[in-house]
Amino acid sequence: MTVDLRKYNIEEILQLPDNRILLPIKVDMTGNNVIEIVPAKASMGYLNGYSDPEYIESLQQLIFPFLTNGKYRAFPADGDSMPPHQDGAYVIGKYIESLTDLKIGKSYIFVTRNEGITYKRLTEIGKEEITVKADNAFYQPYNIPLENIVEIWEYAMSIATKEFDLKSNNLDNQQLIKMFQEIQGDLKILKDSQRL
Repeated sequence: MTVDLRKYNIEEILQLPDNRILLPIKVDMTGNNVIEIVPAKASMGYLNGYSDPEYIESLQQLIFPFLTNGKYRAFPADGDSMPPHQDGAYVIGKYIESLTDLKIGKSYIFVTRNEGITYKRLTEIGKEEITVKADNAFYQPYNIPLENIVEIWEYAMSIATKEFDLKSNNLDNQQLIKMFQEIQGDLKILKDSQRL
């Protein structure tokens, strides 16, 4: 069990997505929390198997004894939207039991019915949707309807699988993005001045 059922009204529990109140959790012989690793090739399969204990047990595992008090899982980082996490890195998240535990400005792994697994920063919480954004300014913020969210995992740590390369990584990309944004701003000023 991931929650103390005594803390919640039973009607609220029955209103959870898919009426799911159990989260498969595994511990080693000494009681350390086992962290399941969702490999990149299985990330789409995770959406079908996230609540199946047999599927979760089939995932590779690792243990970090310093990650305590909660349930953790590792997910693959994909693309360039959340620097400095490179494509191929793993982001380890702590399971979030309730939307009231979310904090604006923190980054989360969202498992959704439409997108599958996505790692983004939370910018706004509405009554029917949340707004998230990438740390890479090249990408626009977007909304996720609450009804599409299956799981939320708060960033706890990451594991880089490649050495950070100063020549070809996000430092140069960020400078280019900033330059393009400045050019866009200058073009907007020129267009506005021509209208006058």
